[in-house]
Amino acid sequence: MERSVILDRYGNPIKVAKKDLSDESSATVRKISNKFGDAFTTELTPLRLKRILEAADASQPDEFYKLAEVMEEHDAHYSAVLSSRKRAVSSLALTVKAGSDTARDLEIADAVRRMVEQPDFIDMLDDALDALGKGSAAIEMIWDTTSEEWMPREFIWRDPRLFRFHPTRRRTLQLKLDSSMEGEDLAFGKFITHMPKLKSGMQIRTGLARVASWSYLLKGYTLRGWAAYNEVFGMPLRVGKFDKSASDEDKAKLLRAVIGIANDAAGIIPKEMDIEFITNTSRGGDSLFERFSEYLDKQVSKGVLGQTMTTDDGSSQAQAMVHNDVREDIQKSDARQLANTLNRDVVRPFVDLNFGRQLAYPSVRIDVQEAEDLERMASVLGTLVPLGLKVQMSDVRSRFGFSDPEDGAEVLGDPDPSAKSKTANKRVALARNEKEEDNEDPFDEVGQDELSEWRPQMNGLLKPVRELAKQASSYEEFLDGLSDLAVDMDDRVLAQKVTDAMSKGISWGDDRG
Repeated sequence: MERSVILDRYGNPIKVAKKDLSDESSATVRKISNKFGDAFTTELTPLRLKRILEAADASQPDEFYKLAEVMEEHDAHYSAVLSSRKRAVSSLALTVKAGSDTARDLEIADAVRRMVEQPDFIDMLDDALDALGKGSAAIEMIWDTTSEEWMPREFIWRDPRLFRFHPTRRRTLQLKLDSSMEGEDLAFGKFITHMPKLKSGMQIRTGLARVASWSYLLKGYTLRGWAAYNEVFGMPLRVGKFDKSASDEDKAKLLRAVIGIANDAAGIIPKEMDIEFITNTSRGGDSLFERFSEYLDKQVSKGVLGQTMTTDDGSSQAQAMVHNDVREDIQKSDARQLANTLNRDVVRPFVDLNFGRQLAYPSVRIDVQEAEDLERMASVLGTLVPLGLKVQMSDVRSRFGFSDPEDGAEVLGDPDPSAKSKTANKRVALARNEKEEDNEDPFDEVGQDELSEWRPQMNGLLKPVRELAKQASSYEEFLDGLSDLAVDMDDRVLAQKVTDAMSKGISWGDDRG
């Protein structure tokens, strides 16, 4: 097999050596990474945040990447909702679809399936989804080239500050060079670069950390103000009172007692002295900080999850189910984009290196199973199946997650399904009859006798119409003749029956008060 004719995604021929795949990409990664040991220690201010975002827009996003990391560590709410969005995708099952039904394509799909079932591959998905917060993520693959089938054996998350965006291919990452302003193209089959398209525009501006950064800043000020407020107004003011004749030593003892009460909640003073506790009567300040903090958290939830019902608002289950549909849309989009990245950066290199270029490649899929109300489905089946609805048993089992029972296995169910079906039908009929009997009203019988003979009553009115229909040579002639039939219609029988029914109804009404 000729391995040197493999082309990269831009159509350029590449050569791949075992050493290139089995070792870390270059010494550049190790050299630059040593410079990233400094922490994001300076306090964040509105002016500094503005400069960080402006620098990121100018292709200098290193400070933004630091901020995104700190936000996940310091803000519990942002960390929780971002983690929830990542796990919503990384916890889904991966499936592999062959390029076609030929024996060769099925063999290649089996090999890809062995690769994605590795535990390290599953764990790598969380690292790839780090791009949701920062806008991009790069994972280096270390390949095992010692066996006949080359396969990635290790996936290493790389700090995003090791990379830069290509000046013209703005969605293409390059390795930074230690001694140059230019970047180095990533080696074929060495990196997984996930760049989710969360919004249109520059890739660095799509990270969710950018959306949440201003809420993070304001929440920091809110919490500091809240802590200061609690320190001032959370404990009562202690005032010590002494007599005019008290000496300086007595005053010092009283002061120590007042201060000691704050820490020890106990103290002694002379009988002639007094300590008074003054409680602050201010109200509403603490709730103001709390409401603003909750408001900021809700904005972060909307930005990250697309909703607040499952995180901030303890509302009803029905409301949560409605809002969960919005989150499923985001989940499906994230899953689809991650699958595209895996197919481009992992599946295609794996197939090219082991089987050569293919006309059709297998594909990794991350499918989102929509939530179903199984209790409602069971209720519908229990009502419609006894009435004759035919449903395939395997379909019902798959929806409920039950497997087909093996031969001879003990199963739950009625030993005589036909008898059960007949019993169910009887129950439905009895329930219907009982309902009708409960709703019976003697007044409903009024007019029943008259209605039973409605055909003879209508003969006097309809006879001229029938004769006109027989005589008319066209539909238009029939319509023109209808206006002249009123004088020929005999309504005496019908009018008498209507009068009798009205009289009977009046008498029933009088009888019932």
